[in-house]
Amino acid sequence: MKISDIFFDLDHTLWDFEKNSALAIETIFKKYAIDVDLQLFLNHYVPINIKYWELYRVDKITQYELRLGRLKDTFVLLNYEIDDEKIIFLSEEYIEYLPKFNHLFDGAIAILDYLKPKYNLHIITNGFQEIQGNKLKNSNIGHYFKTITNSEMAGVKKPNPKIFEFAVAEANAQKENSIMIGDCIEADVKGALNFGMDAILFNIDSNVMHENIKQISHLLELKKHL
Repeated sequence: MKISDIFFDLDHTLWDFEKNSALAIETIFKKYAIDVDLQLFLNHYVPINIKYWELYRVDKITQYELRLGRLKDTFVLLNYEIDDEKIIFLSEEYIEYLPKFNHLFDGAIAILDYLKPKYNLHIITNGFQEIQGNKLKNSNIGHYFKTITNSEMAGVKKPNPKIFEFAVAEANAQKENSIMIGDCIEADVKGALNFGMDAILFNIDSNVMHENIKQISHLLELKKHL
């Protein structure tokens, strides 16, 4: 079947989450005089954040537990004394500052310019509606997308097939004519494939290859597939 609609993940696929997150954390640490080594903090925080998002994705923790736990666990590892109230305050500040940084992955604008005249482009994200909207606005890529679906709108998160069903219906598309592009093998790729939609893995590190899965290590490689 001919592809007419392309669905992108946002964080870690188009929007460089780790770079922007590090800048947001650096900003609030300086603002509130949090005396920890930034790189050491990030070395612990990045994998902890991934773990918490995996739990959140399968509804094992709440949004509050995600936002508190990922910072609290990191501070504990660094033996930095801070109470939960201050952590929640810093978390809210982090959420406010995060969309103010707008680094995209190399090739993001070029590939969107290449694809937009040929396909209907869309977003499917597990991120929070207001934050994701600000990311798209501040990085000046919102205008590329016909629809933007987030887990709050759909009531479920990737890889639940219902979010893909919701997004395809919002796009007035057909899953047989659609493809998903994202960085997460479970949420984006397997989620889409299990729904019956084709998928491409954005495997920027290329350190783990997945058999029988279409994958790219640079966004411009999408030209080979689309």
